[in-house]
Order: sequence, then structure tokens, then C-alpha cells
Amino acid sequence: QAQGDMIEAVFLLRAYRTTLSRLGTSEPLDTANMSIRRRVSATFKDVPGGQVLGASYDYSHRLLDFELMESSMKETKKDVLTEVEPLSRPSMPRVAQFLGKEGLLETEEPDDANEEPNDLTREPVLFPADRPVRLQNLARGDEGYLLALGYSTQRGYGRNHPFAGEIRVGEVAVEFVPEELGFSIEIGEITVTECDMVNQFAGSAKAPPQFTRGYGLTFGNGERKAMSMALVDRALRSRELGEEIGAPAQDEEFVLYHSDNVEASGFLQHLKLPHYVDFQSELEMVRRMRQDYESNPSDNMPANAAE
Repeated sequence: QAQGDMIEAVFLLRAYRTTLSRLGTSEPLDTANMSIRRRVSATFKDVPGGQVLGASYDYSHRLLDFELMESSMKETKKDVLTEVEPLSRPSMPRVAQFLGKEGLLETEEPDDANEEPNDLTREPVLFPADRPVRLQNLARGDEGYLLALGYSTQRGYGRNHPFAGEIRVGEVAVEFVPEELGFSIEIGEITVTECDMVNQFAGSAKAPPQFTRGYGLTFGNGERKAMSMALVDRALRSRELGEEIGAPAQDEEFVLYHSDNVEASGFLQHLKLPHYVDFQSELEMVRRMRQDYESNPSDNMPANAAE
């Protein structure tokens, strides 16, 4: 129905979702027990569990292979598409733990487990927005938009010098607690990409010099979006960390209000609808202004031109 338009497809799925009953909220994802397909760190060469390069184009040269045009589709699929089994690495601690042991990385206190999570799909964004709401917004945000904002922080608009502390791609279990059981059960698993960005922090009156973090999590194999999300998340923490705010990526109202591509697309494309009355009123106004301009040319001449 979307005819290849991704934003239209998102709109249709969101509309369909509103017709479904909501059973409850799943348990927080335990990404520490992710079945790793890929795990890399740009901060340490040797990490426990090792660097798991996985399937990636990052390390290969790519050219168009025109010989594939002569082979059949069946042969091409057989040669190119292979099943990759996830690598289970339970003894793979997070890279952030190494800096945390030295006290060089900020500590993040978990939220109250009994507190009902805010739901961005049911409640509007209120400012100042807390970090969970911001992360929900960024996770739903347009990748191109987040990429541009993240890139701007790298170019100096936000004083953000990041390091990719750890990037993980793999499968995590989704658990839910039915009321009639009272304990969690696994209802399936999803593929996610998780990114921890590490950023230098000069310190403030409340915190010593240390490294701070930006976090990104997205569905599927989406390293670019997860990294962009982590960069923007860190930029949006500027007020919390007492940093000067002067870049677009640090302005939470600007970032959060313009991240949804469905909303942006709808507002943009409404310009195609009839605006006859609005335009006629402006047309009459411009005609009157033009008549006043032509009837009093001397009043419109700049002072330096008269001299």
C-alpha cells in the first residue's frame, strides 16, 4: 500500500497499531545477555571476549560485479545469502566497566523499578523532558535527521569529541509478566543494535573530570542510527552537565519536535492541499502594498540613494 514509501509505511503501521488492544508493558531488555553477532570497540584494542567483527562492509573494498548479471537469481541467492548463527558470548563484559572500575566514567543510577514508564505514544512531550522520554523520541526519530545532528556535533557544534566505546549487534529476549502468572515469560526475541559513546567531560561544581556517556538503541542491524542517537543523546545532556548550550543538537525542543518523519512529512505535504482563501487574502495585501509603493516612490527611496 505504501508503494515503496517508507514514511507512508510507518504511518500505516502506526494507524493499525491504534486499533490493537494493549496488554501491558514488557520487561526492560537485558542487553548484557545479548546473543552477539557483532561487537566492536574503538577505545580498547584488547577487550575480554575479543572484538567480534561479524558481518560488516567496514573492512572490505566493494566494486560492482557485472558478472552476477549473467547468473540466475537462484545461484546468486545461494552464493550471496548465507545463514549466520549468532555467537553466544555470556562472558563478554561491557567496555564501560573498565573505565568504571577506575572511577573515570560517570555512574548511572537506575530508575525506580516500580515507576510506570512514560509512554511517548500516549503522552505528549513536556519540556524540560527527562532522559527516558528523550531516548524514546530519538529511537523513533528519522535516521537521516539524527545523522545530520550527530555529524554537526562532530564538526564542533556542541563541543562533542566522542569515542565509540562499544557497539553490539545481536538478539535479545523480550519478556512479559502476565497478571495470571506473576512471573516473567519469554515471548520472543528481537535483533537490536546498541551503542555506547564515551565523551570527555572537563568537570563541574558537582562532578569531577571524567568520561560521560551517550546511548543509542535501535531495532535491527542499524549501527549508523544507533551511533547517531548516542551522539545526540550526549549533546542533549549539556544542560544536565552544566555545559554551555549553543548548538542545534543541544536544544531539546528543536531536536525532539522535529525528529518524527511522519509528523514532518504530513505537515510538509499538507501544502499540496487547497489554500485558496489564504492565498487570496495575501494576494490582496501584496497588491495594496504594491500600490502604496508605486504611488509614493520618494518615501521608499533609501536615504543614501537620495544623497
